[in-house]
Amino acid sequence: MINIRKLETELWEAADLLRADSKVTSQEYCMPVLGLIFLRYAYSRFKFVEAEILKNRPVRNGRVLPVEADDFKTKSAIFLPKEARYDYLLNLPDNTDMGQAINHAMELIEEQSAQLKGILPKNYTILQNDLLRELLRIFNNSAFNEMKDDIIGRIYEYFLNKFAPAVASDDGVFFTPKSLVRMIVNIIEPTHGTVLDPACGSGGMFVSSADFIEQYGANANTAMTFFGQEKVDYNAKLCIMNMAVHGLNAKIVSGDEANSFYHDAHNLEGSCDYVMANPPFNVDKVKSETAQNAGRLPFGLPSVNKNKEIGNANYLWISYFHAYLNETGRAGFVMASSATDSQGKDKDIREKLVGTGDVDVMLSVGNNFFYTKSLPCTLWFFDKAKREENKDKVLFVDARNYYTVVDRTLNEWCEWQMKNLNAIVWLYRGEVEKYQKLLTEYLVAICEKVQIAIDQAEDLAKMLPERFSSDIEIACRTVRSVAKNITIGNLDELKGALDALRYATDHSEGDTIKYADSVSNDDKKQIADDFGFKTYREYEKSIEIKAGLSAQYVEDVNHVIKETKWLTEKFGEGEYRDVLGLCKLADRTEIAEKGYSLTPGAYVGVAPVEDDGVDFAARMAEIHNELLTLQAESNELMDTISKNMKEMGL
Repeated sequence: MINIRKLETELWEAADLLRADSKVTSQEYCMPVLGLIFLRYAYSRFKFVEAEILKNRPVRNGRVLPVEADDFKTKSAIFLPKEARYDYLLNLPDNTDMGQAINHAMELIEEQSAQLKGILPKNYTILQNDLLRELLRIFNNSAFNEMKDDIIGRIYEYFLNKFAPAVASDDGVFFTPKSLVRMIVNIIEPTHGTVLDPACGSGGMFVSSADFIEQYGANANTAMTFFGQEKVDYNAKLCIMNMAVHGLNAKIVSGDEANSFYHDAHNLEGSCDYVMANPPFNVDKVKSETAQNAGRLPFGLPSVNKNKEIGNANYLWISYFHAYLNETGRAGFVMASSATDSQGKDKDIREKLVGTGDVDVMLSVGNNFFYTKSLPCTLWFFDKAKREENKDKVLFVDARNYYTVVDRTLNEWCEWQMKNLNAIVWLYRGEVEKYQKLLTEYLVAICEKVQIAIDQAEDLAKMLPERFSSDIEIACRTVRSVAKNITIGNLDELKGALDALRYATDHSEGDTIKYADSVSNDDKKQIADDFGFKTYREYEKSIEIKAGLSAQYVEDVNHVIKETKWLTEKFGEGEYRDVLGLCKLADRTEIAEKGYSLTPGAYVGVAPVEDDGVDFAARMAEIHNELLTLQAESNELMDTISKNMKEMGL
């Protein structure tokens, strides 16, 4: 698994070191570097599609027909002429003018894609040949071949923040994390028609929407039309580049006419099947008269101050998202947590929104989900075609304590956590078959991961002397026996067997090393020879790695088991129920009683704290006695130090 944070850091440190050694400014360096990231990813996409085309390529006169540009059009991908391919540029002779060569590559790509015309950077001659060669080498990283998600947006955001933090943080513009994008897409389920993101950034919502529909075998360009507005030109260019490299068509407007507060740039009011966005939060100084004249305000303006300005534009965005929807449309968007409870005109708008019956799901997200910000947020979902029994209700989900820690400053939802939250929505919508299909996915995934864990453990056992391998073999047989008839009901038994396997691998590997440490060097060499290693140290290192891998694969299975139990212990085989501290289905009467708050925490309550079996009073007495003992020891130590210092005349 690739550590994206580590990759970003390594790429940045290498690229910035080159910049520091050159004479170019960050401003001059920024867009060319982003263009090279695009070029590298475009090449990876090209090679992937080329391989797909060649699988069933006709053969004439004993030769496979060459791949042509039209072949890529049928795959909704960009054809790269030879001079625009990354490997071609990477291997150019030393005396080549690299700036000219890369400029030409960008021109050739623009000729292949009408939507990229005038978008790609073509100012590479400002950079020295050596600098460009080294940058090409740095971005020739195999990780670009393995990423399936919005890597260009993610890497771009990281680099943009390093180049110009003021640009990235201006008006709350920052990258929407993958977890939130996928959650929005999974819940609104875009399958057809018009898709709008009026604050589209680098286009992550569009890419994820395309992935969603294509997993069902549909073609995103045929089924959907993407429209975007993005005020920041850099972001708009990256969006167009991102769409192009994924083979997607989009109509993106940027600059002043893309300011969503004052322009419906695509004239889409009342026309969208889906709206999704991560708009800038808490924007102030929006001109109220201009916003009023721009329309899309079915619930009226938010509060206006004496300067005829809107001091907080959150409810402008919320109103727009609802106004853009057609009679069956769905919307999903990120919003500041404060908006669910804000007062004044905001509360009036919220009451009218609830009155439409179109507020579908409200989902609270905890801190540290954003890539560059630590603030919490809420995901809002509208649905103008809710099933009749839900028309008067809103599903509240509080997921602030449900996440995976990536590192000290970043949290996310893992794949299964996203599915679990999505499953709550399925049950609320009466889509029990989707829930049950997920349970099947869980069991299949557990079986597959169990087999990998067993394979790894057995590989380790083969590398150990027989006296130390038997426990592993017994544990493997036990795990295999339990997993053979795996059901939701015997997951605890399987976990117990896996824990026993983990124990067996750890101790067998440790016992082998301890044994070898107690024998002569000749015996150690014999052990290494027996298992095909030149030195005992190589052998020891190899079994340490194998044991570590075996432990990791056991942990992978246990993680899936944990998430399966998290879901099934709450909802069984597929029946929605309110869960204290997690979810609550509230009707309009309950919402009115709470002053039209849409804060999930106000409805779901607090989950009970599990009794850990510890007597609190007794434990506090123990801690107090421990503290007194430590203080006495500290005083005794200080007396000894003082006595010694006096004896030394200090």
